[in-house]
Amino acid sequence: MRISYKIILLVFFSMQLCLCRLSYAQVTSFKDIRLLSQNHPDSAIMLVKKRYAKAVADKDLLVQASCLQAIGWLCVNQGHYGQAQDYYFQADRIYTQLNAKQLLASNWSDIGELNIFNKQHDLAKIYFNKALHSFRTAGDKNGEASVLGNIGHLFEKVANYDSAFVYQKRALSIYREVANKNGEAKIHENLGSIYEDLAKYDSAFYHFEKASDLYRETKDNYGLIVVLNNMGDIFRKTNRFPESIKLTQSAYQMAEKLGDVYQMAATTKDLSKTYALSNQPDSAYFYAERSRKLVLELYSVDGARHTAFFQALYDMNQKAEEIEKLQVTKKINLIMLWGTIVVLVLLIVLSYVLYSRQKIKIKNQITESRKQEAERELTEIALKNQLLEDKQLKQELTLKQKELTSHTLNLIRNNQFLEELRDELKGMVKDERRDQKRQMQQLVLQINENITQGVHWKEFMGTFERVHHSFFEKLIQRFPDLTAADMRLIALLKINLNNADIAVLLGISQDSLRVARHRLRKKMKLEQGEDLAGYLLTVS
Repeated sequence: MRISYKIILLVFFSMQLCLCRLSYAQVTSFKDIRLLSQNHPDSAIMLVKKRYAKAVADKDLLVQASCLQAIGWLCVNQGHYGQAQDYYFQADRIYTQLNAKQLLASNWSDIGELNIFNKQHDLAKIYFNKALHSFRTAGDKNGEASVLGNIGHLFEKVANYDSAFVYQKRALSIYREVANKNGEAKIHENLGSIYEDLAKYDSAFYHFEKASDLYRETKDNYGLIVVLNNMGDIFRKTNRFPESIKLTQSAYQMAEKLGDVYQMAATTKDLSKTYALSNQPDSAYFYAERSRKLVLELYSVDGARHTAFFQALYDMNQKAEEIEKLQVTKKINLIMLWGTIVVLVLLIVLSYVLYSRQKIKIKNQITESRKQEAERELTEIALKNQLLEDKQLKQELTLKQKELTSHTLNLIRNNQFLEELRDELKGMVKDERRDQKRQMQQLVLQINENITQGVHWKEFMGTFERVHHSFFEKLIQRFPDLTAADMRLIALLKINLNNADIAVLLGISQDSLRVARHRLRKKMKLEQGEDLAGYLLTVS
């Protein structure tokens, strides 16, 4: 089973506390406060509160910053991330002011861990890199290794396992260099968890086993409980149920002996899963029920602790606010005294200025009123001119439309006349002598060539362009393959002529017109059933 990073932080120092039997009177350092906070967060916050009050009274900024950082860590420990961030930032400002580089790096590392919980992975990486640079500059190997492990955990969170391996192995190398066995154990545990995520169970078991040996050597029973439980998970996932049960029960017994309710609940839940998979329903039910009761007990205890923690934190905030209010009140009183003097002087000056400005204002209002009146008159004139221009444009458009109609009628009459003449000449060709036939056939060919061309067509297209401005430009942009013949047909369809008139104007038969329309529809990629003339009317 993969124990979450938050639970590891929450319980780790609790087991150390049980081992050492730490009493309140023995709490002398901020590390001890972190140990105490796991089982007694209210007592831990009270101790920090007293130290912070004394540091404020002594004007000891360094201790103040350390207290603020400790409160931030206590808030993270209790899951109150928003408040934790406020306290970390307050500590950051003081450490920066004092140029306490290593303490500042430690605070940055804590902020990075907080951002992992908040899933602000990019921000976490920024703070980890700042902390790493600072620890390296100061030559703090343990700090460097700790941050490298955190960065590896960050990459694991975003499933970038290659980078996670790189950073965890760098951290392991440094811990070995400085002979920090507890740090080595933690990194082996992290590596085992990554391999477990990747379902590489042999490698995962190897690193968990290395971690268990180191935890036994350093007598870190809590770390040993977590690793034994993880090793039991590996056996369960590889269907080696007897070995899994043995290791998980061993972890449960250690947790029970140390009074670690968190791990007792976790191990009994895993035992229930393993017994169920090995077809032992009675044992599975027993441990499932035991896990449920432990979780209920855990929630009950946590609720009481959270209440006491919040009360202590509230009291501390209240005290800090009272101190701040007293300081602010003194400043406000001084500011008010000088402010009153300044206001009196300003009132005298302001009265004179207002009197002078009132005169100027009245004068300006009169000028502005006249100016507005003149602008209004100019606006009315401009509006009248615009109306006249609109009327003139409408008249011009009407004339152009009439002109277009006239050109269209002229074209129709011209083509009708030419068709009649062509038909008569065809009749003469049938009846006249052979030597006259050749001349008449030539005349028919000339009529055919001129039946759809000439001055009228040029005038018609020019007038059409003026009435339907930029119509052809838009069509060419959409359909660049259109020809001059296509444009003529489009123009006649646009003015809504019937097929008979269009055929006359183009000098073609009705069948030829249908073919031309069909080809035009293909060029314009119209769907079957979509009206060609209707589509052209929509183009403006």
